[in-house]
Amino acid sequence: MLITIDVGNSRIKVAVFEQNTQIELFVFEPKEAQKKIENILKKYPNASHSVISSVGKLNSTVLNYLQKNTNLQIISHETKFPFTNLYATPKTLGIDRMVVSAGAVLKYPNQNRLVIDAGTCITYDFIDENNNYLGGAISPGIKIRYKSLNNYTSNLPLLEKKNIELFIGNSTENSIHSGIINGICYEIDGFISQYSLKNQDLTIILTGGDTDFLAKRLKSTIFANSNFLLESLNTLSIYLNEND
Repeated sequence: MLITIDVGNSRIKVAVFEQNTQIELFVFEPKEAQKKIENILKKYPNASHSVISSVGKLNSTVLNYLQKNTNLQIISHETKFPFTNLYATPKTLGIDRMVVSAGAVLKYPNQNRLVIDAGTCITYDFIDENNNYLGGAISPGIKIRYKSLNNYTSNLPLLEKKNIELFIGNSTENSIHSGIINGICYEIDGFISQYSLKNQDLTIILTGGDTDFLAKRLKSTIFANSNFLLESLNTLSIYLNEND
């Protein structure tokens, strides 16, 4: 039994796996990490292994606890990933982007893949059919866009995302919603269109915290999986153990 831990910019997500089956999912704030992980290990005493990837901050006490109570794998730039990293600055490539790229390679072999992670930022990662990681793009996520309009203007209010059916905003609030929500959907569909024009047999995976909110709005055919990073950690851990 394996515990997978994704330390993000704003939340920590943990899943318990038995081989390729996800048993349970947990989501919590970083300040809750110690107590939550202790409770998870108490609930699943057979979880003897754990794997972690982090783009946020995790207290060293939590890491020490995991190392003491489990066989811990920490995913880093030195990890042997199942693709060739052709990024011009490989050491700056986010570990989260590398993990989902590995998951795409292992789950969808012998095809071109585009992984779109809609979280705090929206990241695009392209891995070709020969398992070459070529790069992608980074843009602001939904929450950042709402905050930036409020932070960098004098009169625009701070709003939360909401489901809309409008294109023309008939008020300031609706104009903000239209600009952000429709704008992100056009952005994602546009990226998909460009990658599809140049790459046959393109598999598109949408993941991240805003997956369910965005998936139904996109015109493109995608695999929507909000927990793809956790699943990729599980798949990558199995791959690393088999190729050690």
